[in-house]
Amino acid sequence: MSKPKLLSIVPAKWAGLLASPPDTVDIVVEGSSQYRPEDIDYVLSFRPPPGLLKTLPNLKAAFSLGAGVDGFLSDPDYPRHVPLVRFVDRTLSAEMAQYVLMHVLIRHRMQRFFDEAQRQRQWRQMVLPRRTEDTRVGFMGLGAVGEFCAVHVAELGFPVLSWTAHRKDIPGVKSFAGDGELAAFLAQADFLICLLSLTKKTAGILNARTFAALPEGAFVINAARGAHLIEKDLIKALDSGWLSGAVLDVFAEEPLPPASPLWTHPKVTVTPHIASISQPQVVMQYVLDGIAAFERGERPKDVVDVETAY
Repeated sequence: MSKPKLLSIVPAKWAGLLASPPDTVDIVVEGSSQYRPEDIDYVLSFRPPPGLLKTLPNLKAAFSLGAGVDGFLSDPDYPRHVPLVRFVDRTLSAEMAQYVLMHVLIRHRMQRFFDEAQRQRQWRQMVLPRRTEDTRVGFMGLGAVGEFCAVHVAELGFPVLSWTAHRKDIPGVKSFAGDGELAAFLAQADFLICLLSLTKKTAGILNARTFAALPEGAFVINAARGAHLIEKDLIKALDSGWLSGAVLDVFAEEPLPPASPLWTHPKVTVTPHIASISQPQVVMQYVLDGIAAFERGERPKDVVDVETAY
């Protein structure tokens, strides 16, 4: 019996995925291996070339390198009948929670103020402007990664709220759901943390209208997708003083162009899409386990709904 054939379409930095080819799967690499489209059973990628997957008539499933699947669903010709599996790993969730907690605490504990005091060799003490129990942290999007982050933020004593498409029941997290409750959610978010899936509905959701609905002095963290943010609207809200600052890990164009004003804006912290990074060996084992499940006639738990993208 022949082994399943996996088509790998990954960036050069992911070459380590193929360092030790598994015994259970034949792997071919897009662009460097010869293959017949009808022989491909599975695909692994983050953003496959538009139109490619529809040319694979016997494709059984597609695997994403990350938790997000917009790289697949942005292709209008994605074969909607093909199961799409997102990568979910507790380590990734923990890294994202660390990133979110780090930046919430840097802002909440006024660390930048003390950094500047150190540079000036000045001994400056101050009472924190707002008590922890009065500082509300709002999450837009509460999937596996978002829930992990929200629970750990709540453990530090922050009031936590979430906005999702459907009501969530998570201890310590106040749930808002649907378009009708977005305004009420935003009005209570001193920190706004975007961990949404990127869909047609959520693209551009971090815009002037959203920022205006936040409390004055709110702080924004985007660690989801760059396309969620209208950058010029953020800069305007920061310059006006309505928003107190922002941390951005993702951008509409990556790498972020040197000419972008975000690099030097005094109220913006830029990180190069590193909030959580998948480990190649962990991804490969996840994919192999998923392929084995499909070959047994089972359906892995992390298959996404291609209509909602989560």
